[in-house]
Amino acid sequence: MAQKPSIPKGTRDFSPIEMAKRNYIFNTIKAVFELYGFQQIETPAMENLSTLMGKYGEEGDKLLFKILNSGDYLNDAPDELLANHDSLHLTNKISEKGLRYDLTVPFARYVVQHRNDLQMPFKRYQIQPVWRADRPQKGRYREFYQCDADIVGSDSLFNEVELVAMIDEVFARFGINITIKLNNRKILSGIAEIIGAPEKIIDITVAIDKLDKIGLDQVNDELREKGLDDAAIAKLQPLLSLSGTNEEKLNTLRSMLQESEIGQQGIDEMAYVLRHAASLQPRATIELDVSLARGLNYYTGTIVEVKAQDVAIGSITGGGRYDNLTGVFGMPGLSGVGISFGADRIFDVLNALDLYPKDTMACAKILFINFGEAEAAASLKHVMALRAAGISAELYPDSAKMKKQMSYANDRHIPYVAMVGETELAQGTIALKDMVQGSQQSLTIEQVVELLK
Repeated sequence: MAQKPSIPKGTRDFSPIEMAKRNYIFNTIKAVFELYGFQQIETPAMENLSTLMGKYGEEGDKLLFKILNSGDYLNDAPDELLANHDSLHLTNKISEKGLRYDLTVPFARYVVQHRNDLQMPFKRYQIQPVWRADRPQKGRYREFYQCDADIVGSDSLFNEVELVAMIDEVFARFGINITIKLNNRKILSGIAEIIGAPEKIIDITVAIDKLDKIGLDQVNDELREKGLDDAAIAKLQPLLSLSGTNEEKLNTLRSMLQESEIGQQGIDEMAYVLRHAASLQPRATIELDVSLARGLNYYTGTIVEVKAQDVAIGSITGGGRYDNLTGVFGMPGLSGVGISFGADRIFDVLNALDLYPKDTMACAKILFINFGEAEAAASLKHVMALRAAGISAELYPDSAKMKKQMSYANDRHIPYVAMVGETELAQGTIALKDMVQGSQQSLTIEQVVELLK
C-alpha cells in the first residue's frame, strides 16, 4: 500500500474557504496600501546567501533555509570538510542561495540595486511569503506571509502619521477594535541615560518589554540580574507605571528626562506624531507606551505596535523608524519607516470574532440547476449573460438529483439558485431562489442581472 503523502512540518494547505478568507485579508490590506499611494514590488523567493547572511544575527543565520547548488553540489567541497563533517564551512561550498527570511533585507537589496531608477521618497508595499527554519509550534510556521509597507528616503514625521492613519483604516475595514501603541527609541535611550546605564539600554528595554507578561516585580528582578543596581531600578519605577492621557504622560516624561537631550528629542517627536494623528480623528485608540521596545536593535525613532482589544493575542501589526536600511549594502544614510501586518494573526482574530463578510466564502453568486440537456443549454446562455455583466455564475454540470445540486450550492455558500425547467423554458423566465431568505420568484434574465448587481 502506497504511503500517504504529507507536507513538510511547519507548512500548511489552505482549503477554498480558508483561501477566500486569506484573500479577503490580503485584498483589504492591498486596497488601503494603494489608497495611500504605495506601489507594489516583488522580490524572488530565493536570494544569494551573501545578501542574507549576517543580517539577522547568529541565531537568524541558523534559521535560513539554504538551497543546494545545482548539479554535483559536492564537486567543489574539500575532502577535509566532508571528512570532518564541518557543516558550518561546508555550507559555503555547496550552497550559494537561500529562501528569504523576511521582506526587509530583500527590500534593502532592491533599493540599492535599483537606486538610479527610484524616485525618492519611495513608498513600496510587498505581500509575499517568507521562510524560517524555526521549530514549528502553535502560531509559528516555517512558511508564512508578511504584508509590509515602507517609506524610504524621507525623514519627515508626517510619514509616521500616515502609517498610523493607514493602520487605523485597515482595521476599521476589518471591523477590529484596536489599540495602536507608540513609543520612540530616543525616549528609551533617554531613560537609560538618566538612570546612569546608557550602555545597558538593550538589557533595560528587553526587560521592560515584558512588563505586561510578567509584571513589575519580575521585571525588576530581571534588571538586577542584568547588573542594574537598586538606585537605578528605583529611578525607573515612575516610568514603568506611567498613567493618564498621552499628554499627561508626555509632560511627566519631559520632567523626568529634562537632563537628557536625546530623551527630549524623542519626546518632541512623539508629541508631533500623537498630535497630528489625533487631528485625523482615528477610530482606534492611540496610546503612548514607554514599555514598548520591539526591534530595538533595528529601530532608531518611532516604534509602533498594534493590539486587538477583543481577543487575547499578540501583536497583529508592528513597525517603526530606521535610519540605515541600506548601509549593509554600501549605501549609508537612507532613512525610512515601515510597518508589517501580521496576516496569520489577523486571520485568527477575524475567525475568533466572526467578522468576515457573509459573501466571503461564495465563489459563485448564482448556481443554475441542471434538469437535462435542453434546460442546461438554455441555462448556459443565461450563465454567459450573467458573466458578461460581471456576475459570478455557474451551471451544475450533471443532471443529478435536485437534493445533490442544492447541497452543492449550500456547501459552497452560493446565495442564489436558478431553475430553468419546462415552464420557464416556455415562458422565457427563471425561477430564482434566495438561499438565505428561502423566498423564490419568477424573473427574466434582465431582472436577475439587475437584482444581483
